[in-house]
Amino acid sequence: MKQLIAFDLDGTLAESKQPLQEPMQEAIADLLTVAHVAVISGGDWPQFEKQVASRLPGRADLSRLWLMPTTGTKLYTHQSDSWSAVYAELFDDAQKAAIFQAFDASLEATGFVPEQTWGERIEDRGSQITFSALGQQAPIHAKDVWDPDFAKRRIIQADLQARLPGLSINMGGATSIDITSKGVDKAYGLKKLRDASGIPLDDMMFIGDAIFPGGNDYPAKQLGLDTILVRDPEETLSVIATIVACYKR
Repeated sequence: MKQLIAFDLDGTLAESKQPLQEPMQEAIADLLTVAHVAVISGGDWPQFEKQVASRLPGRADLSRLWLMPTTGTKLYTHQSDSWSAVYAELFDDAQKAAIFQAFDASLEATGFVPEQTWGERIEDRGSQITFSALGQQAPIHAKDVWDPDFAKRRIIQADLQARLPGLSINMGGATSIDITSKGVDKAYGLKKLRDASGIPLDDMMFIGDAIFPGGNDYPAKQLGLDTILVRDPEETLSVIATIVACYKR
């Protein structure tokens, strides 16, 4: 049995940038009775707080929950009735400027300009710069149809990799591309989690919807963790129920 079950967030535990629905809230609380739980995703802490931290029922054992914003370059744990940062690794101003310039050049070169956007398309998350093709506030229905097969983002990703060879560039969520320091991906975050929690990688399992080459969940598989690819939060609910039943058996 694994000591810790780690999850992607958007597309796995919840719809893009949406809070956990009640069945998922209860499922996570159930899972916390039998294992530690980690959530690692590209969003920053305010998004994690909105989607996960503030949504769990009172019975949830938060002392066993590890929240890892910005692809694990930040780690938050719950102590003394509040969430606090264990660490945060941040880009400096020169790195941020270079990334923003590369995004501008890449989007012009690839020509992927949507007819409509909702909010800012490029967000500074401190330790990660994230491009959201339709804007940070885009509705789910628009996100679902823009790049369902990741084809558009693979072209942008390839162009950015040529412009920013010293950085990690991965696709995430429904319309996003995340840029972090070289070597920073979910494998990096999970190794940081190993060090912080004392739980060996062999005792972790990872569940996500982008466990394929180029997807931002794929590094967890490359790291050697047991992984489960899910289609959506509904399938994740079934996986969690199966895990809890097996553990309690």
